[in-house]
Amino acid sequence: KCVFFEYRGFILVLTFLFYTAYHLSRKPISIVKSELHRNCSNIIQPKDINITNNVTWCDWPPFDQDNYQTLFGVLDNCFLVAYAIGMFFSGIFGERLPLRYYLSIGMLMSGLFTCLFGLGFYWNIHSLGYYAFVQVMNGLVQTTGWPAVVACVGNWFGKGKRGFIMGVWNSHTSVGNILGSLIAGVFVSTAWGLSFIVPGIIIACTGVLCFFFLVEKPEDVNCSSPQNQEGGETAPLLRDSSIVDPSINGAISTEPDVIVEEHSEAISFLGALCIPGVVEFSLCLLFAKLVSYTFLYWLPLYISNVAHFEAKEAGDMSTLFDVGGILGGILAGLVSDYTGGRATTCCVMLVVAAPMLFLYNYIGQRSLGTTIGMLLLCGALVNGPYALITTAVSADLGTHESLKGNARALSTVTAIIDGTGSIGAALGPLLAGVISPSGWNNVFYMLISADVLACLVREQSLSNESTVFTLLKT
Repeated sequence: KCVFFEYRGFILVLTFLFYTAYHLSRKPISIVKSELHRNCSNIIQPKDINITNNVTWCDWPPFDQDNYQTLFGVLDNCFLVAYAIGMFFSGIFGERLPLRYYLSIGMLMSGLFTCLFGLGFYWNIHSLGYYAFVQVMNGLVQTTGWPAVVACVGNWFGKGKRGFIMGVWNSHTSVGNILGSLIAGVFVSTAWGLSFIVPGIIIACTGVLCFFFLVEKPEDVNCSSPQNQEGGETAPLLRDSSIVDPSINGAISTEPDVIVEEHSEAISFLGALCIPGVVEFSLCLLFAKLVSYTFLYWLPLYISNVAHFEAKEAGDMSTLFDVGGILGGILAGLVSDYTGGRATTCCVMLVVAAPMLFLYNYIGQRSLGTTIGMLLLCGALVNGPYALITTAVSADLGTHESLKGNARALSTVTAIIDGTGSIGAALGPLLAGVISPSGWNNVFYMLISADVLACLVREQSLSNESTVFTLLKT
């Protein structure tokens, strides 16, 4: 038993490092944008350079054009759309390939394409097609990460404390973003190519680490499953009225769940869609991730425009939204573990988030204290449900009782949920770009509407959850 818990802690730390590296390698593009197109009139012109355009001489073609923001948007959407599409296929491969090999190859390929973007600086490449192609390929290979790490963590942790543990573990996203910003910032003003090459080398090295040290599931080291290790974690926490344990008769059964021998064949895509709750939570994440990623890409600009902060100050202030997201993810996990209702927790946080977004838009910039408080609160309420769905809920559904012992569903279920959410991640910043010229109020109305829709699509699962809880009590 002690060996089991030692392995489990090791796997938690290892997968944390893996997905930190994934996010670390995604961040440089947002830092380097300011270097690819600058205000050249404020920069001293070198005497040894033949300058033909006094306004754009210091910019990196093709981003020296007036439509540079559109070109940056093309790069962002190349990655996000490829990521969203690739995610639906990634889980299918993840179920049929060893996770250790799948993750290792994914991180090595991510390192390659991240480095290729930076090598454009040294190879003096000025083709938008080259950078767009690299972004598309990087988006596709980055889909190897999330389904695999969630499946691995789900294999090692039972459901009883899964929400809290994954809430803490999910902070790798923010840690990766922070480290990626710091590393890219070191090189961006001198040789921006290194802002990509160094993170690319880091994620490639973690791929090597994964190949030698990752243990996919307890059975690989002769340990029993989490359900056998922790008898109190046998009851499923993501309840659904269509699946009721016949052994329940007036009270919770004293017999632990029997782990049926795993099916040798991985679940199909359609089979995963038929698991109760997968479609509803996927649509919920679509709208929740739409809100989260809109803040990710547009919050610094909003703070700069509305509060009249300098660009660096606005960027620093926007990190408070991520800090709130970490706290919200942990809180959502704790509450869902205690109450036994993932859907209820998501709905309550989404309902409260809508008026808080409205308040932030109208009073959030009145003072520094108000800005800090509202950013932390909105970050917690927006990213809390997002973090819960992509981690604990995905793991719960991937080990749903309707699978009757078939454990080879975690990657496919996680990929379906996160892939659908990634569609929202691509749509949110795109819609904000279209709507923002008409005023920031309209952008916030769009975000509030998305939060309400996210809650509405969870209504059916929430009803199912309440029905089963009533049956258990009676």
